[in-house]
Amino acid sequence: MKQVLIKQGQVILEDIPAPKVEAGKLLVQVQYSCISVGTEMSGVKASGIPLWKRALKQPEKVKKVVDIALSQGLRNTAGVVSRKVSTTQPTGYSAAGIVLEVGEGIADIQKGDKVACAGAQCAYHAEIINVPRNLVVPIPENLDVAYASTVTLGAIALQGVRRAQPTLGETFVVIGLGILGQLTVQILRVNGCRVIGTDIDRSRIQIAKEMGAHATIHPEDNNDIDQVIRLTDGLGADGVIITAATPSDSVISTAFQMCRKKGRVVLVGDVGLNLNRADFYQKELDLFISTSYGPGRYDRAYEEEGLDYPVGYVRWTENRNMAEYLRLINENKIELSPLISQTYPIDQVSDAYISLGKDVPTPLIVLLSYPEFNGNTDLNYTVKNPKAKPAGTNQIKIAVIGAGNFAQSTHLPNISSLPKYFHLYAIMNRHGHTAKQIAEQFNADYATTDYHRILSDPEVEAVIISTRHDLHSLLTLEALEAGKHVLVEKPLALTSEELEKIKAFYSQTSKDFPILLTGFNRRFSPIMSRIHELLEDRSNPIIMNYRMNAGYIPLDHWVHGKEGGGRNIGEACHIYDLFTYLTNAHPAKIEAQCLAPQTNYYSRTDNFVATISFDDGSVATLTYTALGTNKYPKELLEIYTDGNVFLLEDYRKLSIFGSKSKNINNKKVEKGHKEELIAFARAIQQGGEWSNPLWQQIQATEISFEVEKRMREFP
Repeated sequence: MKQVLIKQGQVILEDIPAPKVEAGKLLVQVQYSCISVGTEMSGVKASGIPLWKRALKQPEKVKKVVDIALSQGLRNTAGVVSRKVSTTQPTGYSAAGIVLEVGEGIADIQKGDKVACAGAQCAYHAEIINVPRNLVVPIPENLDVAYASTVTLGAIALQGVRRAQPTLGETFVVIGLGILGQLTVQILRVNGCRVIGTDIDRSRIQIAKEMGAHATIHPEDNNDIDQVIRLTDGLGADGVIITAATPSDSVISTAFQMCRKKGRVVLVGDVGLNLNRADFYQKELDLFISTSYGPGRYDRAYEEEGLDYPVGYVRWTENRNMAEYLRLINENKIELSPLISQTYPIDQVSDAYISLGKDVPTPLIVLLSYPEFNGNTDLNYTVKNPKAKPAGTNQIKIAVIGAGNFAQSTHLPNISSLPKYFHLYAIMNRHGHTAKQIAEQFNADYATTDYHRILSDPEVEAVIISTRHDLHSLLTLEALEAGKHVLVEKPLALTSEELEKIKAFYSQTSKDFPILLTGFNRRFSPIMSRIHELLEDRSNPIIMNYRMNAGYIPLDHWVHGKEGGGRNIGEACHIYDLFTYLTNAHPAKIEAQCLAPQTNYYSRTDNFVATISFDDGSVATLTYTALGTNKYPKELLEIYTDGNVFLLEDYRKLSIFGSKSKNINNKKVEKGHKEELIAFARAIQQGGEWSNPLWQQIQATEISFEVEKRMREFP
């Protein structure tokens, strides 16, 4: 399918894999999408700014890059930055079309229904889009689908008016008569208000008059503040809605000065916000911020997980705003025809964006139209990379399922640096544009949005599973059953039931193939391998104290939810694997105590101490906390054994006390990701012993489950 992408200041149209429908979502064939002139053109321009100019504007990101360089080295950092700069970005957030497929859990919309869609994360300029239910509304029967494609802009304007709480007969000023301003004028008029519009573009002022503005002001003709006072019989406006976009602080100051005492100002557009106290203090004015489409926006539980707000408590959500906007158009209370400048076929999208940059006056609404789709035609979920090179002799053809930030920054560069072992054969990601882009960057043979395509491909020998945690066990089991060797990122499973299925797979086979390796990479780090060597000849049990200064993650982050399983199962499992690796023993007793937070800032399982006693007599303690600061090392390990002490600091430094063995002090953090891949490849090629025995992978996971249970039971 075709999708519009932005890359280094250019708008391009590319063939990418079509998305697969997901639970709680709808697959929609787009008929029209609406270009948001201001937002999208600013995105195009920003993507073309040279890197050094971006750095001057965003010094905080420069610091982040420096921190990465200190921990990962200059070469790795340069690769990360280079890939980031060359990344293509999807664009578009308002569209309308026909439902092709309905995801699990949706019963009120059917295949073939006409719907309008919103969301910068999904309602792209693309032939097929995959949209969560709460960002989709049915289109009234007689409403033109082209008009419905403006639904996002309409919901934004409607929410701005709702924030103003206008009453019948009040006078409002609308500053900025672009598309949001024009819609705001009409919505205020329908609400029974008198509207004064102002803009620096005279053509837009004229359109506002035609759309029902009672008065208009051009700043060059009159003092706009004085004129508003005159038009309101000396009182000042009841309220001002700002829909302009400018870095200047003068707009917000002007809005305050236009208001009567106890008036209100609503900010919809993006303007400078250095406030002058004198502008609003004496009048006791209210300033309201309008957040995009309405309540639910930026709430992942609402937008992505389908959690609706009860109408008795939140009357107007973003979904209800979208539906109401379509109703107003359908009842001819909002007129769109004069606002639509032109409609371009998707194949002429470059011309559409050029017109936005050159045409004077700038168009208000530009639509993209899409060819009709034959519903009986199979969607193409795979796109080949014509520049891919064939695999070499003895190279393992490997595929990556789930190409998020971690895979892009770690696994894929490491695969590229290991041509002796691997040939990157395929990339799977739920977003087609991401899959294709990564396939091209790392020279994979093809990109796909369908992991079944990879599992059924006889050329694929091994897969790396790097999705969110809740999919790990399912994908691992399917890949093993398909005969693929698997490197699955931790955790291996989130529940005992999931883990039992993987154990059952190997209990039913007489061979150790396919190979399974859970991404407990720390055991493969050079420093940890050295510690393991030093412990091999110990004569007594050992004591280990591991301290993980993990850092705070907001509680609404997916790691804490059902997709992540929490920080103990999702991350601390790394350390349980290390304890298992270094003792080569089984747990005899597991205890855990957690901090009972006095506020809801922390999760109950954010801060805990787990103690594992092993059957060889060794004792290991993990202190895991989100209470600390990033100014302190993230990971420290102390090992006490046979008159020696080993101190590991952030996988960069190993200090040895009581022994003549040499200390290690590396220039960068080395957590074993590349060594893990090499071990995986050697096990496959040589058909030999697993680099991490299955029982140890199972044990680390089971320890995490028991620690979780103990924390839940802790008083």
